[in-house]
Amino acid sequence: MIANGSWQERKFKPYNFDALGIIPECGHLHPLMKVRTEFRQIFLEMGFTEMPTNNFIESSFWNFDSLFQPQQHPARDQHDTFFLSDPAVATEFPMEYLKRVKMVHSVGGYGSQGYKYDWKIEEAQKNLLRTHTTAVSARMLYKLAQQEVFTPVKYFSIDRVFRNETLDATHLAEFHQIEGVVADYDLTLGDLMGVLQQFFTKLGITKLRYKPAFNPYTEPSMEIFSYHEGLKKWVEVGNSGVFRPEMLLPMGLPEGVCVIAWGLSLERPTMIKYGINNIRELVGHKVNLQMVYDSPVCRLAS
Repeated sequence: MIANGSWQERKFKPYNFDALGIIPECGHLHPLMKVRTEFRQIFLEMGFTEMPTNNFIESSFWNFDSLFQPQQHPARDQHDTFFLSDPAVATEFPMEYLKRVKMVHSVGGYGSQGYKYDWKIEEAQKNLLRTHTTAVSARMLYKLAQQEVFTPVKYFSIDRVFRNETLDATHLAEFHQIEGVVADYDLTLGDLMGVLQQFFTKLGITKLRYKPAFNPYTEPSMEIFSYHEGLKKWVEVGNSGVFRPEMLLPMGLPEGVCVIAWGLSLERPTMIKYGINNIRELVGHKVNLQMVYDSPVCRLAS
């Protein structure tokens, strides 16, 4: 048309420079990220501050010893934890704090008789992929204890943890942990239950029950159950407790300061919300990308 000049005899409609073009394909948020955003917003609405969780590698000292978890505990076995070969050990520790942790483990202190065993720094130095974000909470509480004047705090974190799990429909070696921590004077189990009720109500979960449990670093400890309307039964949705004095006092926190905490996974509520039965359909190489494109906006309370 241009070559033979016939365009001069044709009529063309005016070009609309304001017309919208075809919308290009763009990225989509993964369902885990949508649910994570909702959880994060709930914590921020409740006045919590997010903890820095960018260190996937921790020493056994911060992951276990600082939490008053004995060095013979089964969780510290290679069958449950991923240990690093390079670098295999950590070398930098707050030495005065480390000495107090060693004391409370081996001979007791702060009103506790300890575990009565030969605590070894070689075990505490071993590097690993963190098995829980409570290691981050321990670092933050130690940092809080170094302040001249204690101030009450509310912390939260949502990030990945790693455990040497047997892979199946509900377990992976890598998953996300949601954790909330509150530190103040004279907190009680009733305060913990009240915060949990507020937190889970914002998630749209109102029917809660608590069951006594055991954790090495919390006493008392409680498992949290919610009534599942679809399954018509009570299902576990999290774990909680009050951090032990053997964990808090060696850090240097004042006597009378109590710390309540709770945690749950990110994958389980995401699977329930989006009707996914196999966790490998949510995370990993078997994920159907069309599921990511089609997944609706997350509203946890609905």
